[in-house]
Amino acid sequence: MRTKAEMLADLRVMLTDVFVAKAAGEQYGRLARAHGYVDGFMRALLETGTVTKAELLELVASEREKVSGPAMRVMDLANEESASSAA
Repeated sequence: MRTKAEMLADLRVMLTDVFVAKAAGEQYGRLARAHGYVDGFMRALLETGTVTKAELLELVASEREKVSGPAMRVMDLANEESASSAA
């Protein structure tokens, strides 16, 4: 039987592949299929009690951030206001 660490490592690879494919503009069919594999794998991990929802959310956010950068970033409002005023 595989360990939790091995399964999470596999999930990380699968997630990275999906995020990279999405960023590269992969065809919808391939991307949808890859999402389906990842969703099914995560559901199996949840239903078997291998991981918690919080663990999965943290893992997905971490892998997405590696490929796409942080979900939120600090913006300098002064620069934005002056740029929008100039427009």
